[in-house]
Amino acid sequence: MRLRRFAWLAWLARLSRFPRFCLADQWRAPVLRLASLLALLPAAVVAEEPPPFLLQWGNGTGDGLPLYAVAVAADSSGAVYVSDYDNSRIQKYTRDGVFLGTWGAFGSGDGQFNFPWGMAIGANHTLYVADRRNNRIQCFTDGGVFLSKWGALGSGDGQLHYPTDLALDAGGNLYVVDDFNDRIQKFTPGGTFLLKWGSRGTGDGQFQNPRGVAVDANGDVFVADVDNHRIQKFTHDGAFLQKWGSRGTSPGEFSFPTAVEVDRDGDVYVADRYNSRIQKFTGTGALLAVWGTTGSGPGELQGPQSVAVDLQGNVYVADYFNRRVQKYGWPTVPAQPVNWTTLKSRYRRP
Repeated sequence: MRLRRFAWLAWLARLSRFPRFCLADQWRAPVLRLASLLALLPAAVVAEEPPPFLLQWGNGTGDGLPLYAVAVAADSSGAVYVSDYDNSRIQKYTRDGVFLGTWGAFGSGDGQFNFPWGMAIGANHTLYVADRRNNRIQCFTDGGVFLSKWGALGSGDGQLHYPTDLALDAGGNLYVVDDFNDRIQKFTPGGTFLLKWGSRGTGDGQFQNPRGVAVDANGDVFVADVDNHRIQKFTHDGAFLQKWGSRGTSPGEFSFPTAVEVDRDGDVYVADRYNSRIQKFTGTGALLAVWGTTGSGPGELQGPQSVAVDLQGNVYVADYFNRRVQKYGWPTVPAQPVNWTTLKSRYRRP
């Protein structure tokens, strides 16, 4: 971790990421309030150095191209999945962008898509896909074999109107962004409806075109509330906890944030679409890092739609208008054997 000045403030802002059993009840509320106040501090106070650009793929010709990347997900084995929105298919790659396979075609049959969007990876690398204009969720093996589906157009419990993203908690339950119904719905792994929350508006717990969802290790749920230009945080049963962000171009502000991701440390990544950048926060909204500028060069972005983080901390961005995926992270430097003879000669007494 490469922290700039005032690293102790960044550490303090992260306190609330720990599981609830690590904090006594009488301390949790004060810690949350303190962390929320830290979210208001200037960006430089709690900023980390952003990860450098590593590589990109998607442009050109060949297997799986052209690529219209609207969502990206990474599994524990190092595979990266991309929702190829305009081509109505899912593409699979290694973490270095080597093409592995593809499945799907335009249609409404099993395994077909009508503009696939967000994905979530469950037990045994099971892949859930939000099949947006078919108003359903489809489930596949990691090799693309169709397993199940659920959902139908409507506003009733368990019905969907343009689902855009989904996330799983530790128990395998799915949280689905029901975009045009301005709500979140929670399902069992098999698709049984459990609960819902949200309505259209600007108040706490209301949404205007939610697009992204993520769940942390505590079971707290983060939602990218696009037209309200903010991130909202909830408990696993939909109780409002906090919010951060407003419309703007300054660090910590958003212009139509379309996706949210949580890494294994509890930090939150947001695809800030029309600011063409990624912003990283603590789990309580304190700003940690910002990277990306508008353009088509390496590391530059145009309308990032999705962000994913693998177990090694590499960050993958669906750079939609540039028709590619970009990878950021700290290069791994192989350990070098110690040359004891050289060390002895270097530090020998005169």
